[in-house]
Amino acid sequence: MKTIQSFFLTIIFTAISLQTNAQRNFTVAANSTFEVAGTSTVHDWVMKSTEGTGNATLIIKDSKLAGINSLSISLLAESLKSYKASMDKVAYEAMDTETHKYIEYVLKSAEKVDETTWNLTGVYTIAGVSKEYKTQVKVTSSKGSIILQGSNQITFGDFEMTPPKAAMGVVKAGKDLTVIFNIILS
Repeated sequence: MKTIQSFFLTIIFTAISLQTNAQRNFTVAANSTFEVAGTSTVHDWVMKSTEGTGNATLIIKDSKLAGINSLSISLLAESLKSYKASMDKVAYEAMDTETHKYIEYVLKSAEKVDETTWNLTGVYTIAGVSKEYKTQVKVTSSKGSIILQGSNQITFGDFEMTPPKAAMGVVKAGKDLTVIFNIILS
């Protein structure tokens, strides 16, 4: 009888151990934020969205992130909004959103730097052009969710886009952009 009890206890402890050290699937939460910031000849500008979707496969050990096996995100390009509809329109034209409706990111590799910092290498696809970037992200956890915060410096030229102009060319966007994200995976 003791052998049977020992066997069942071993199975229970193994199951508990697998739950604390498991690969888990996550989705991008609705309160994740995505921003694109830039400059122009008149003022700095920011376009924001909370409409990103996607998923990730993470390895969680003892309630901490131990590995990132996959991460993919898709953002409807026209969900990015500024404070001005006319600015949004020229940005959508630059991204050719009629043909390329989504901005996408797909992780290629992830390297842990320390308990709160990871280096992610992945491919952004914007306006139909794909480019690989390395991104350092800050990782935190809260109430069962994993939060990835970071940014990338990109240019319009990286994605074969021409910086938008408005007001008959008087207002011109700068060539440099910053992509900023706060991704909540739950």
